[in-house]
Amino acid sequence: MASIDLDKVLDKAWTDKSLPEILAAPVSALKGVSDRDGELLQEAFGVKTVADLGDLKYARWAQALAALDISTK
Repeated sequence: MASIDLDKVLDKAWTDKSLPEILAAPVSALKGVSDRDGELLQEAFGVKTVADLGDLKYARWAQALAALDISTK
């Protein structure tokens, strides 16, 4: 089972929310992602929510490629 420290990845206002609420939240709920970043992600890729970002095929492709590069770990 995967786990994550929500305090490290979410803005303070979102750390006490349920997983369904977090997944439905705007990407700006993620620590370090501004409202403007969210607007740009929506314009470029149609990403509106945290779940959308997680489902973004380009992000999944990049993660898979990075995982293949064990020489940098």
